[in-house]
Amino acid sequence: MRLVCSAAAPFITLPASKTFWWRWLRKACARGLKKTRAVVKPNLPADAQFRALVKVHLSIILEDGNDFIPVMLYNWRCLDEVHQRRLIATKDEYDAIWQNAVNGLHNAGFLGGDTKFARLMVLGAMNFMVTWYKPKRGDNLDTLSDKVVAFFLSQHA
Repeated sequence: MRLVCSAAAPFITLPASKTFWWRWLRKACARGLKKTRAVVKPNLPADAQFRALVKVHLSIILEDGNDFIPVMLYNWRCLDEVHQRRLIATKDEYDAIWQNAVNGLHNAGFLGGDTKFARLMVLGAMNFMVTWYKPKRGDNLDTLSDKVVAFFLSQHA
């Protein structure tokens, strides 16, 4: 059994079995985290690392087959406390990767201000794309990635 939703309709009804839902979500999150870890390169310049993370994040949240993102973003609180803590641990690792990248941008002079706030803004803006992105109509993921990077790093793009 597979949960299906699209970027155009991210709100779905959860299956009766929360155990099934948790297993599905856990596996999907692990795949997304693995894809993200794969693009982290310690010697990459900060702006190039940011660009790689933006591109992989957009692929995780917007490509076909990644139905878990809207569910995770909007319905994770339906899980019991034990499963919420497990999901939060995965999210914390993901956030740490992004925080390191945003700190790198700050240290390289690409961003000023509060780096935690900057991370939340970047991820929040991209995550909201699941509510309006329409595959095969408009920009592809490469173009969207370029636009995101230009928006946040416009003075340096």
